Amino acid sequence: MSDDRSLGRDEQSALAEYRAGPFSGRAEVRVTPAGILAITCLMTGILLSSAAIVWAAKAGRRAR
Repeated sequence: MSDDRSLGRDEQSALAEYRAGPFSGRAEVRVTPAGILAITCLMTGILLSSAAIVWAAKAGRRAR
């Protein structure tokens, strides 16, 4: 199994550098397809749960 995918080398990467006056910064991120799937699942859960909270908050007003 010398395939690159089996070694976890199938990564996506991004680099961001910025400078604003005397301040500068650099951010780099690397993520695998499994990591992208995990992030997607987490974001979906957050959005669905916040929608449920908003719906429950409005239920009290609808009952009046």
